[in-house]
Amino acid sequence: MNFVEILKVIVLGIVEGFTEWLPISSTGHMILVDEIIHLDVSGAFREVFMVVIQLGAILAVLLLYFHKLNPFSQRKNPAQKRATIRLWKKIIVACVPAALVGLPLDNVMDKLLNGYVVSATLIIYGIFFIFLEQRNRNVSFPIQRVTQISYQTAALIGCCQVLALIPGTSRSGATILGAMLIGCSREAAAEFSFFLGIPVMFGASLLKIVKFFIKGGAFSGAEFFYLILGMLVAFAVSVYSIRFLMGYIRKHDFKFFGYYRIVLGIIVLSYFGISALVMAS
Repeated sequence: MNFVEILKVIVLGIVEGFTEWLPISSTGHMILVDEIIHLDVSGAFREVFMVVIQLGAILAVLLLYFHKLNPFSQRKNPAQKRATIRLWKKIIVACVPAALVGLPLDNVMDKLLNGYVVSATLIIYGIFFIFLEQRNRNVSFPIQRVTQISYQTAALIGCCQVLALIPGTSRSGATILGAMLIGCSREAAAEFSFFLGIPVMFGASLLKIVKFFIKGGAFSGAEFFYLILGMLVAFAVSVYSIRFLMGYIRKHDFKFFGYYRIVLGIIVLSYFGISALVMAS
């Protein structure tokens, strides 16, 4: 087990934990960081690591919103328990479009995982965020809380989530944009995006692991340690990241993230463009 590789795993865990819940594309950041530090593992394990590390981020949501998402809480009255069950039903409804489209297209989307696609989606959705927030100035959102989201609205947000199958889009970015377009407040959009991440990211991680083992893959002791360490770091940083985002959007809009995406997209495009020119020369 290499100490330098452990440091790389910690860096990737920090990047995953901080960017997963912000609408800035964790995939774009992970690709760029891995290109720079290059985790010294097999290509097959790297693909699993980049996806399964998200399980740590999921645990952060479950920790922070455990009471809100727990329909069996003794602190809830019968009406609140029924409302929580309805919330989970809406989450499931919103996940159906991604499951229907994502499962058959999983291999196709893997082939789109390159710097040029990521940079394009970073820039395009960055522009969308800026224009949306410009349009939303002084707008009163009809849906202020997650509990006000209807099944129809949940399904529409789920359709927006399908766009996140394209690398660099950002799952949280696509769902937050879609929710705000439909009429959700920033806080309601962000919270519902967090909740959608639980089944979606768990399903994506499970699918990646199953495919890895079906193809004859196996984890070495060091690789298993790297995976667990990355998840733990992602979990700890995600707790901070989620709290930061919810505190930030209570006073600010998403314009900053739009500008950040555009700058990052240009950096990613420049990096891969220069790398291609160097390799060609």
